Amino acid sequence: MFFITGDPEADALLAREPLALLIGMLLDQQVSMELAFTGPLKLHQRLGELDAAAIAAMDPDTFLAACAERPSIHRFPGSMGRRTQELCQALVDGYGGRAEAVWEGVETGQELVARLEALPGFGREKSRIFAAVLGKRLGVRPPGWEQAAAPFSDGERRSVADATDPEALAEVRAWKRAKKAAGKAKTD
Repeated sequence: MFFITGDPEADALLAREPLALLIGMLLDQQVSMELAFTGPLKLHQRLGELDAAAIAAMDPDTFLAACAERPSIHRFPGSMGRRTQELCQALVDGYGGRAEAVWEGVETGQELVARLEALPGFGREKSRIFAAVLGKRLGVRPPGWEQAAAPFSDGERRSVADATDPEALAEVRAWKRAKKAAGKAKTD
């Protein structure tokens, strides 16, 4: 069983649909992991499917309305909806609309992280976290992935890559609280 949100339907979609997992990671900022990673399910329910080409081609106002419908996909549905549509356009332009093509065939961990960093909304840290998700949860482990995804590739429960069950999620939260209280970043 794939666990991130604790919602069986959302987690099943994340497990079977690479675009859902990529969108969930995109949305994972300034909200809880559960809210971010249930966003793709909300879009799937409202749009009937998750298809990068269809989302990229949608009228922006129509797509943003789907993002903002209650409950919204994010606490900032407008900006994150635009970013989601930009992500889908980048997937169409660079990867034939296939999210999994971002990581398929990469030869090194550095190449994987570089491909992720080139996507809208994916900075250095988010790219390394997602590379750790791919390595730890989906077995996408090109040579050097641990170094490229560090420190998120280690055994410390510090990110969504490590939230494999409710207990692990609680450990991730406790780790984040301790870092925040100490004034340190997730990479420290």
